[in-house]
Amino acid sequence: MDTTKTDPVGVAILDYAATKKPKDIIVCSDICEDDIIPIEVLFRSYDEMPELEKAALDEAEGKVLDVGAGTGVHAIELLDRGCEVSTIDISQGAVDYMKSIGLNARKMDFFDVKDEQYDTILMMMNGIGIAGTLSNLEKTLSHAKSLLNEGGKILCDSSDIRFLYEDEDGALWVDLNTEYYGNFRFQMKYKQSVGPWFDWLYVDFDNLFKAAKNVGLKAKKIYENEDDQYLAELTFA
Repeated sequence: MDTTKTDPVGVAILDYAATKKPKDIIVCSDICEDDIIPIEVLFRSYDEMPELEKAALDEAEGKVLDVGAGTGVHAIELLDRGCEVSTIDISQGAVDYMKSIGLNARKMDFFDVKDEQYDTILMMMNGIGIAGTLSNLEKTLSHAKSLLNEGGKILCDSSDIRFLYEDEDGALWVDLNTEYYGNFRFQMKYKQSVGPWFDWLYVDFDNLFKAAKNVGLKAKKIYENEDDQYLAELTFA
């Protein structure tokens, strides 16, 4: 089955790999204006990575599952450091590309990973957002916990995006009909390829901490920048 018409990220990755001609992925939202992902960002080298990502790579160890791996830039660095790395992504194009550069890549939804154990589960570029909504966060963390070896860790980053809802006085405006201000819906577009709408979560650290505690995990913030982006390490409580 030809999935290219519904796999904008995968098509963009394979296009850039073949031509090196940059063209943006369009990100549509039901809450804010359209944004873009410059495709060359997905091919960044270690030196081009933000400090948050470098901090995560420094903490990763052992047998690693890279969730939503994209082009595998984190996996490549971890392999160079001696880790054993498996990558998964729901984009067929992304998986095809990762396989083409020798990575152990599978087209797979994170929630379908079963009967596997890892020392590190890596969820970068707000990978914990796959929870979709705050109400689904505990289920997501519980599933990740089930894949951890004794002494294992989950490394994930996210952002507190409350600034999108603050007025000039710093008061928080939210739609009372919504569960949580960090629940988003997105759609990706690239050329003629249009993906489905999907739920995506941006979670503040306090809510991540509470959800982790409720499923028997301990969350620790190990990096934060001036844009309210943070990196968290979750371990067995």
